Amino acid sequence: MAVRATRTRLAMLTAALVLGAVAVTAEDKLVSRDTDMSVRDIVTALFKAKPGEPLDFSHRNLAYLDLAGVNFKRANLAGSDLYGVDFTGSNLRGTNLADTRLDRAVLIRADLSGANLAGATLLRPTIYSDLSKNASDAPSFAGASLAGARVMAHLSGADFHGTDLSGADFRPQEARENGGGVTSLAGSALEGCNFERAILRAANLQGARLSFANFAGADLTGADLSHTDLSRADLTDADLSNANLTGADLDGANLLRVKGLETVKGLATAHNFERTIR
Repeated sequence: MAVRATRTRLAMLTAALVLGAVAVTAEDKLVSRDTDMSVRDIVTALFKAKPGEPLDFSHRNLAYLDLAGVNFKRANLAGSDLYGVDFTGSNLRGTNLADTRLDRAVLIRADLSGANLAGATLLRPTIYSDLSKNASDAPSFAGASLAGARVMAHLSGADFHGTDLSGADFRPQEARENGGGVTSLAGSALEGCNFERAILRAANLQGARLSFANFAGADLTGADLSHTDLSRADLTDADLSNANLTGADLDGANLLRVKGLETVKGLATAHNFERTIR
């Protein structure tokens, strides 16, 4: 069992290194391992918590803790540093994660349904247990709020149905010590994600890989979808009013009953528009 566990950890580390762009950034250097609470402190407090009385773990340094499989019982973690925390299989339903740093966190099979992640950062989290990128490993953000969140990740297969992603930024850029930014990924990978009835007003998905994604009934008003791969994506009944599709690949995309198509920017430069379903 020990050998198997070691092999699993090594596989996860390899996946994180390959899929997560391993360059050390200025933000990596700002992480302290002097946490405010131990795993035992957190688990004990949650065990003793009374039903209906969420615990307050807000504004804590909890970086690198192994909190896999923990039921957070809708706790308040707002503003906490959760860099590199292992949340594999954890129950984070309804938790308050607003303005948290979840960079390089392990979110394999984590349940974040209904959680508040407004203003949070999720830069290069680990989503898959191995290099096969099995969609069953992907976390669920169904009904959550990621309004204004900063996301740069491989999240293919994740569930975002009914999620508020208004103003979320998925661009593949990150800060550097000398200012400015660099692109370290080809683009956030969101293939096969479920965005059904999600709110993506003014979201920036520039360059994202969105093939086979489900946007049925989604609100994409003013969203930046420039240079995205939307091949075979389902946009049935979606609202694309004032969205930007400059250079996007629409090969086989379903545009049935799409609203605001006449207001879309850059549609003349989109690839394979003639191959869409309309």
